[in-house]
Amino acid sequence: MGRKSFREKRRELVRKLISDGILRTPGVIRAFLAVPREEFVLPEYRDSAYGDYPLPILKNQTISAPHMCAIMCEALGIEPGNKVLEVGTGSGYHAALCAEITCPSRKRTEGYVLSVEIYEELAEFAKENLERTGYDDRVFVVVYDGSQGAPTGEEFDRILVTAAAPRVPQPLVELLAAPGKMVIPVGTGFFQGLVLVEKDEQGNVARRDLGGCVFVPLRGKYGYRRI
Repeated sequence: MGRKSFREKRRELVRKLISDGILRTPGVIRAFLAVPREEFVLPEYRDSAYGDYPLPILKNQTISAPHMCAIMCEALGIEPGNKVLEVGTGSGYHAALCAEITCPSRKRTEGYVLSVEIYEELAEFAKENLERTGYDDRVFVVVYDGSQGAPTGEEFDRILVTAAAPRVPQPLVELLAAPGKMVIPVGTGFFQGLVLVEKDEQGNVARRDLGGCVFVPLRGKYGYRRI
């Protein structure tokens, strides 16, 4: 499939997500139109890149369905200039979406994404994808147990967790700036609820259920098991 055809498929997917009421805000819509999902999947799945379903990647992990990426990005309410922490880099696609929102390609801001990945092989895969697509100047990938937070210890305006935790890890709550927002799947290994965690300017924390979802398990100290 040629580059033009991929671009057309991307636009078709965005139109559908808008029609379904999932994509709503200009910044998120622009990001979905800009980031080439076909560059973040395994070669054998390129022609399926714009199907609205998860696809396998390395280490028995997946790249989330586009509608789920959209739901999470919309819930986070990322603003230009935000510092974003992603736990679970995977292929790098979701990190690229967040980067395009906080620091758009055509209008650079001070925003960036720090993405932590527990599997070294996946981290390298994501780095290659991000470099090839030009997001490696705004997305920084490190190998680390993201259930424990980030190696820098700094606070983040937004936190995105792309694997299911048995409960919201307290280290991530502590890294959330005030005000700030985090989205995280919480539940069993078979079915979870997507949770929005919001911290106000005084540091008060509230949680809201955004509906059911299915993610791979979060690994690490505060995940389902140590590796």
